[in-house]
Amino acid sequence: MSVHTIAASHRQGAPVRKAAPPKVNSQQTIRLAVIDDDSGFVTVLAKRTEIAGWQQRTLGGAIPPEELIAMKLNALLVDPAVLGDEAWPYLQRVCGMLPDLGLVVCTGRSTVAQRVRGLRLGIDDWITKPCHPEEAIARLEAVSRRRRRARPQAEAGPVVAGELEIRSDRFQAFVGEVSLDLTRREFELLQLLADSPGQVLEREAIYQRVWGYAMAHGDRSVDVFVRKLRQKLEKVSPSWRYIHTHFGVGYRFDPEPVGGAGVVAAEPVEDQPEADSAVAADAFTAT
Repeated sequence: MSVHTIAASHRQGAPVRKAAPPKVNSQQTIRLAVIDDDSGFVTVLAKRTEIAGWQQRTLGGAIPPEELIAMKLNALLVDPAVLGDEAWPYLQRVCGMLPDLGLVVCTGRSTVAQRVRGLRLGIDDWITKPCHPEEAIARLEAVSRRRRRARPQAEAGPVVAGELEIRSDRFQAFVGEVSLDLTRREFELLQLLADSPGQVLEREAIYQRVWGYAMAHGDRSVDVFVRKLRQKLEKVSPSWRYIHTHFGVGYRFDPEPVGGAGVVAAEPVEDQPEADSAVAADAFTAT
């Protein structure tokens, strides 16, 4: 069954950035908030962003996500060490409530497990201190650019597939009035698959487009997230199968009624301990 996109027309193309623009116009201005107590780094960063024509606001600590929404930010740069024990819960709330916000962590010592946990949570990039403010600006620019490119998709109407309705404007999918309660990363994965109905997407390509990085050898993130997606889909739409596995290659989005012809058997995902890479020590150490 093919996917029908309602009112699918949208504006194509993103503005071309020159190597060293004098000052961006108001349409391209990046609204940035910074949660960091490193006064030297923040001061230099503020000078650089001012030259670039950005609007930067420095915050002394965590503020409610509702206030971040009111600021109409493009990006948030945060050092979790400033947030203490509330770092992970706060980052999770921000990722959940502001799915369109570019979120970059800039902190000191961290473990691989912490970085992986953050990226899977929905953080767009992770920078290790000490770092040059120009690198932070370049990464924030890249995150904001990816968000701008993705934004026209939200202007399209919902995608209807089987019993499923995928709503880009709400970063969520529904069966009737029932929400799948997708995380941002789960939604981005579902949307990517649904945008190429009937096509087999390789794991490496999926990882590159959803996570924004090259996939490390042995990384099972794509399989883990596909498994989570399937579980949520089966819970609210048990009579349909949406995602099919092509063993050793990747996945295909092709909604079919359960028991229909041509269903590719689901690949058994190796029971690799997800907690090894997803769960990390909660504490961040300030530089």
